[in-house]
Amino acid sequence: MVAPVPEELAKGVLATMDEPSPYTFSFTYDDDLSLTAKVEAIATRLYGAGLVTRDAKARRRLLRIERDGYGNLPVCVAKTQYSFSTDPTLLGAPSGHELHVREVRLSAGAGFVVMVCGDMMTMPGLPADPSASRIDLTDDGTILGLS
Repeated sequence: MVAPVPEELAKGVLATMDEPSPYTFSFTYDDDLSLTAKVEAIATRLYGAGLVTRDAKARRRLLRIERDGYGNLPVCVAKTQYSFSTDPTLLGAPSGHELHVREVRLSAGAGFVVMVCGDMMTMPGLPADPSASRIDLTDDGTILGLS
């Protein structure tokens, strides 16, 4: 199979855009829902969860964020990449599982609220000796240590 030239590809894309879509677009939740209702909509509609639970600290944080005027922000769910559940051993898309929110973080500048679910780190660990410490520059401008 020969790859199409850019002009043929562009014409194909334009022709496809003129065709009616068989899909109906809808948002997962309405913006005016509470943060709790937003995470429940994501958990049940997208992840197939049967139940959403929250630590007491997460519940208090949700109430505080809403009281402070950030309840209209969208929700981001941080959880294991191995599963739609919060259990990394339940691979793929199990249904009826419990999505557990253990922490809630406000990212006011970025404009969203993060629901940290399950036992996971949101920032990867860094090595004791980072790769940058092995990069050097010679007098003639050659960069060493990048490969």
